Amino acid sequence: MQAQPEPRGPAAQALALLVLLGASALVAALGGLASAVNVDGWYAAADKAPWSPPNWLFGPVWTLLYIAMAGAAWLVWRSRSPARRPALTAYGVQLVLNLLWTPAFFGLYPAFGTPALWIGFVIIVALAVAVAVTVLRFGPISRAAGLLMLPYLTWIVFASSLNLWAALNN
Repeated sequence: MQAQPEPRGPAAQALALLVLLGASALVAALGGLASAVNVDGWYAAADKAPWSPPNWLFGPVWTLLYIAMAGAAWLVWRSRSPARRPALTAYGVQLVLNLLWTPAFFGLYPAFGTPALWIGFVIIVALAVAVAVTVLRFGPISRAAGLLMLPYLTWIVFASSLNLWAALNN
């Protein structure tokens, strides 16, 4: 059964949405800092999976995913469900793992080489599990929130395949 939204004023709802969008923007910005130099550096010359999309596609995709993630978290935040807190905790865990992956994969490679890609792979697999848990926790609270997280889960699984290829071939 879907939980009904908690009656909160428009200002509180707007503030919560802005905070959640801000958290996504912060993770995106920090990830961008960690990858900016390296995407045109070592990664440009790396052996990439044949199914790798062009580099220009990653920015727009991640932007849409971060907005959808924040929207999903906001829908759960608005709920009166007692499951709201554990669901948002799962969301926080996956956001932290998301933040850790980019510097591990892109940033550590120049110093550590291939082991950095394996560290990134362990993190992204943990991220995929955390996102799946988040989807499973969000869905019963808000079907829309669970559905909004599915493209993100799909992208993380896809990115895991790219990370695995890089670890095996670089």
